Amino acid sequence: MTKTIRVFLVDDHALFLSGVRAELEDGFDIVGQSSDVDDAIDAILDTKPDVTLIDVHMPGGGGLAVINRVNEAIPELRFLALSVSDAAEDVIAMIRAGARGYVTKSIAPGELGDAVRRVSDGDAVFSPRLAGFVLDAFADQPVEPLDPELDQLTNREREVLRLIARGFAYKQVARKLDISIKTVETHVSSVLRKLQLSNRHELTRWASDRRLI
Repeated sequence: MTKTIRVFLVDDHALFLSGVRAELEDGFDIVGQSSDVDDAIDAILDTKPDVTLIDVHMPGGGGLAVINRVNEAIPELRFLALSVSDAAEDVIAMIRAGARGYVTKSIAPGELGDAVRRVSDGDAVFSPRLAGFVLDAFADQPVEPLDPELDQLTNREREVLRLIARGFAYKQVARKLDISIKTVETHVSSVLRKLQLSNRHELTRWASDRRLI
C-alpha cells in the first residue's frame, strides 16, 4: 500500500491557506497548518511532516527563519517554498537555507500536488523561469562527483562531516557553524547512521578516501 505523504502548510494569508488545503487534502495527509513563524516551527518539529509547503515572506523572519530553526533540530525534513515572489534573491536564499524547491503561487493546482510528491521523493522542483536563477547562482561552485552515500547527507551534515574529519572538536564545529554543541552531536549521529559507520575514526577515513577533507 502506497504511503500517504504527510504535508504541513505555512502561510500568513488565511484565504490562500484554506485554498491550498482544500486543493491538497484529498490526495495528501495535511498534518497541520500555521500562519505564524514561531508556531510553525514548534508544530513542524512536533509533527515531522514529509513535506512542508512554506511561504517566503511572513512577519517574524518568514520562511527562512522556519527552515533555519527546523534544520538545526531535524535537518532531513523537506521544504517546498511557495510564494508570490519570483525575485532571484528570494529563490536563492530559500535554496541556500535548505528548501528542496521553489514554486510561485500562480502554479496550477494539479502541478502543485505533483511538486509536493516530487519533493517528497527527493527531487528538486522549480517553476520554469526560476530554475535559471539557481543554476546561475551555483554555477561557480565546484561540482562534487556523484556519490550515492554522500548524496544522502544534507548540506549541513556535509559541513559537519568535513570539520569533524579534519579533527575539529564538537565545540569548535559549533562555533564555526554558529550552532549548538547538541546540534553538532545530532548531525554527527545522523551522518554515522546514514553512512553505517561506527565512530569518528571510521568517519575520518571515509571522508579521506573521498578526498573531502
